Amino acid sequence: MLTREDFLSLNFVKKEDFTGSHLGIRFMLHQADVEQEKKLQVYLWSEPFGFEATPEEQKISEYFAFSEEGLAEAIDWMNANYERMKLK
Repeated sequence: MLTREDFLSLNFVKKEDFTGSHLGIRFMLHQADVEQEKKLQVYLWSEPFGFEATPEEQKISEYFAFSEEGLAEAIDWMNANYERMKLK
């Protein structure tokens, strides 16, 4: 299960994407501009390939507020979708 301690600060994500993996799944946190608002876009996909080598249809993503609360929601979302993505 992913926890807040597994992630760098959101200041890092402001500068570049944060990627990682956990027990068979990979994830990426990305700062996105949605309707002139900064959002945290989170991608989740199954190993073994990196983001660029994985077909789009094998990834899921969701937007969250670009804040500590949004990051907490994103972590909950990743944990909730873990089994679904691991089976792909």
